[in-house]
Amino acid sequence: MIIDTHCHLDAAEFDADRDAVHGAALAVGVERIVVPAVAVDSFFKTKTIVSRYPGCVAAYGIHPLYVMQAGAADLATLRQWLAAERPVAVGEIGLDGFVADSDPERQTHYFVEQLKLAREFDLPVLLHVRRAVDLILKQLRRIGVRGGIAHAFNGSRQQADEFIKLGFVLGFGGILTFAGSTRIRQLAASLPLESIVLETDAPDIPPAWLNRGRNTPAELAGIADTLAELRGLSRAEVAAATTANACRVLALS
Repeated sequence: MIIDTHCHLDAAEFDADRDAVHGAALAVGVERIVVPAVAVDSFFKTKTIVSRYPGCVAAYGIHPLYVMQAGAADLATLRQWLAAERPVAVGEIGLDGFVADSDPERQTHYFVEQLKLAREFDLPVLLHVRRAVDLILKQLRRIGVRGGIAHAFNGSRQQADEFIKLGFVLGFGGILTFAGSTRIRQLAASLPLESIVLETDAPDIPPAWLNRGRNTPAELAGIADTLAELRGLSRAEVAAATTANACRVLALS
């Protein structure tokens, strides 16, 4: 079994063939899929998707690129959903320093408030950390949570070690498969294996062999093969270790 720890199976890109996409993932051994919501108005769809497809579990949160449309009532709604649904994590939350027209102060406000909710409900978090690693670490040190996953990790070894100290594991996906991603590949090869989980971020971040096409959770098998090659292990060993890591940090059975 392999766990895709970050897949937007509820995305509109899958509306036409979601059954086939889920079936293809199962066929290659991807038996668990974590589906993080990105905004309050997507919570119900996320819940519906994970209820329909065996092995899928939900996380609920407000993505940093969606906070411009969010209001105080959305945080109250999120709190209600966390209390009622008891998801595996709060997410996808975090900070994004890449998009030029974003509002850093607004992002930080919603990130901090969602960390507080994660702490209140004793849930791990799924972190969006694009060009904001140090700022996120600063808030995590200030507002301690139960750990979680630094999704699509693209930081330094020193930053990786800081996340690990705080109880986090690091998510690696399609970027790992590009020969030119030397820093990411080196990290994946050298970090403690118990600190790594696998993800697709489907339909985004496709692996090299898709030539920028739509990503799907079935591609996780090839991503696992890439990690296995980098570490000199078998796919079975990588699958077993990363699955155990995901189960530990997300309290999956």
